[in-house]
Amino acid sequence: MLKLPRVRMAVVAFFLLTVAGGCEQATNQTTTESAEEPTTKRPNILIVLADDMGFGDIGSFGSEIETPNIDRLASHGIRFTNFHVGAACSPTRTMLMTGVDNHLAGLGNMLEIQADNQFGKPGYEGHLNDSVVTVATLLRDSGYNTYMAGKWHLGHTPETIPHARGFDRSFALMQSGADNWVHMPYAPLYTEVNYFDDDREVQLPTEDYFSTNYYTDRVIEYIESGRGDNKPFFAYVAYQAVHYPHQAPREFIDKYNGVYDGGWDVLRRERLNRQKEIGVVDADVALEEQFTKTALDDWKIPNWDALTDEEKRFNARRMQAYAGMVDNMDVNVGRLLSYLDEIGEAENTLVIFLADNGADPNQTPFFPGFRPWYEENYSLTYQSDYDGDYSAMGLKGSYADYGAGWAAASNTPTSYYKTFSTEGGIRVPFVAWFPEKIPAGRTDRSFGFVKDVVPTVLEVAGVGVPGTSYDGRTVHAISGTSMWSVLTGETTTVHDDTETIGYELAGSSAIFKGKYKLVQNLPPKGTGEWELYDMNADPAEVNNLATDMPDLVSELVQAYADYEAQNGVVPVPEGYDPLVQAAKNAARGTEH
Repeated sequence: MLKLPRVRMAVVAFFLLTVAGGCEQATNQTTTESAEEPTTKRPNILIVLADDMGFGDIGSFGSEIETPNIDRLASHGIRFTNFHVGAACSPTRTMLMTGVDNHLAGLGNMLEIQADNQFGKPGYEGHLNDSVVTVATLLRDSGYNTYMAGKWHLGHTPETIPHARGFDRSFALMQSGADNWVHMPYAPLYTEVNYFDDDREVQLPTEDYFSTNYYTDRVIEYIESGRGDNKPFFAYVAYQAVHYPHQAPREFIDKYNGVYDGGWDVLRRERLNRQKEIGVVDADVALEEQFTKTALDDWKIPNWDALTDEEKRFNARRMQAYAGMVDNMDVNVGRLLSYLDEIGEAENTLVIFLADNGADPNQTPFFPGFRPWYEENYSLTYQSDYDGDYSAMGLKGSYADYGAGWAAASNTPTSYYKTFSTEGGIRVPFVAWFPEKIPAGRTDRSFGFVKDVVPTVLEVAGVGVPGTSYDGRTVHAISGTSMWSVLTGETTTVHDDTETIGYELAGSSAIFKGKYKLVQNLPPKGTGEWELYDMNADPAEVNNLATDMPDLVSELVQAYADYEAQNGVVPVPEGYDPLVQAAKNAARGTEH
C-alpha cells in the first residue's frame, strides 16, 4: 500500500464532515464603477493557475499530496469537479485572460506545435491578438490595480507582453516553461528564455531563486506597493509548477520518502477510492485500465511489478519530485492567503484556483535526438546518471519528469493526457473561495468552461461586459457565461442542457451539451472517429455511447461544424504529428 502522510487523512476526514452553509449573497452591480468613485469596498480578485497539474493531484480531489491551503479554499468555498479548459498551455491562458475562444484570439493552436497550414491564418498569430481585450485591461480601466507574476506564454514582443495587455505591474516568463532554479531553457525547443519585469527584459536573480517562491514574492510586493492607492486589486499568479522539469527544494521532495513505493497502479486505485469517499466522483466510476494500448511507445505504462528494484527506486523518486513541487506550490498559496489575512483583505477577496490542462506524460530527455542537449545542459537526467543515489533529483542542476505511469495517476479518474481532448487533457480541478459570499463546503458537478472565468470576475467586480467594441476598436465579444450565480448558490448550472460548447486543439475536438461530450481524437489515442460519453457517470471515457444514441451524435456533429465555422478553426492536415511539428517549428525559429 502507498503510505499516506498523516495530515492527508485529516484533510479527507474534514471533507467528509463538511456541511454546506448559507451565507450572505453578493450584490450584483450592473454598472461600471469609475476610477474616481470610492473603491475601498470593491472586491479584490486573485487567480492562481497551476501548470500541467492532473485532476487528482490535490487533497480535496483525492490526492495523498499535502495541499492543506488549497484544500482549505475548497472546504470553505466550492469545488467544481466537471470544469474544463484547453488541452495545452497557451490556448487555456488565452481564454482565461479574454473570455473569447482561442481560435479568434490568436492562439488557435499552441505556436510550438502549430501546423504548416495554420501559419498566417486569422486567429493563429501565435500571440494574443488585438481583436480581444483582456480582463486585466477591463479591470484596470475601471479602477483596479492589476498585477501578474509567472508564466505568460501569450506573446513575447513589446506589444504582447503582460505590461502591454493591461497589467500595471508584472514579472513574467514568456515561453511555455523554463528551469525553476536558474535562467535557462528546459528543452531544446528553445534557444533562450525571456523574462520581463514590466516592460524591461531582465535576467533572473542568481541567488536564492526558485520560481514558485519568487512569483509569490513579487505578487505580494505588488499588492503591498499599491495599498496606499485605496484601490482594489486583480492579481494573476501563473506558477510554473508543476510543468516539467519537476523541481523543488529538497525538504519538499524528501517529505514523500516511501510514499510511492507501491507504484502508479496502486496510486491510481487509492486515489479513486478517496475520490469516491469525499464525493468527487460517484461510487460506480471505473478506471480505464487499458488506455495505454494505443499510446506512443514513450507513453506506454510499464508493469510496475516487472521493474527491477533499482528501477522502482528511480521511478518512485521521480514522483516524489513531482509531489514536492505540488506541495511547495500549496505552501506558496498559503503565503498569499496569510498575507491577505494580515492586511485585512482576506474577507474581501475572491480567490480562484485552477490548472491550465491535465498531466503531461512527456519524457523529453528520452526523445530521439534530444539526449545530447540534456547531457550538455543538465546533470542527473537518466537513471544511469545517478549511480544509485537519487537524492539530488529535482534539485538545482538536475532535470526530472515522471512519465506516463505517474501522469495517469495524476489524472485519476480521467483518461489520457495533455494535448488530447480526453478528460485527462481538459478536465481540471477548479476551486473558488470568497468568505460571506460563496457558501462553504459545496461540490458542483455541472459543466463549466475556462471562458466562463472572465465574465464571472467582471460580475464580481461590478464591471460591465463589453460588446464588440472597446476603446475605439472592434473586438470579439466575450462568449463565456458568468458562474457567479452558481458560486453563490442561487442557481445550479452555469450552462443549461440545451447549450452546446465547442473546443478544438491540434486536431483533437469536442462538443459539450449538458452531461454529454462528443469527442474526436487523432492517433495515438483515437482513430479520428466521433465518440460519445456521459461525463458525469464516465469521466474515464470507458463506455462509448455513440452507437446507442445516433440522433444525439448527428446533432452534436452539426453543432461542432457550426462552432468550427463561427470560430475560424483551421483543421490540421492529414498526418499531422504535434511532436514532429514541434521539432520543425523550433528549427525554423518559431519556438516563441
